[in-house]
Amino acid sequence: MSTPENVKMIYLYRDASNYKAWAEIIFRNPDNLNLNEIEERLTSRFDSHEFFVAAQVSIPEVFLFLHERFTEDDHFFHEFHVVEFTTDQCTDPCDRSIKTFVEQVEHVGRNGWRPEMQKFQC
Repeated sequence: MSTPENVKMIYLYRDASNYKAWAEIIFRNPDNLNLNEIEERLTSRFDSHEFFVAAQVSIPEVFLFLHERFTEDDHFFHEFHVVEFTTDQCTDPCDRSIKTFVEQVEHVGRNGWRPEMQKFQC
């Protein structure tokens, strides 16, 4: 059995009517960070310990309105669910390590989450 090398973050978008769209992203973990440290560092910088704007930290958005119109139920915040180890390959479009991603979340969290339409960029 192989040792888990990567970290999967599962997150979702939940609109005001409680409709949900789930997503996951997998990061490399060359620094062997443990899950408790990762989760604590992330949630300490997320708004209300769980909400973040995906585009601000360069992860794919999973809005329900991508192919439709923006409605009064929509907003820009995604919701953190869990991190877990995985042997699956990295899927981060920016090819970051989990440490780099956590540091980016910490930086954005200190400077403020901006709930507005933003362009995705690495």
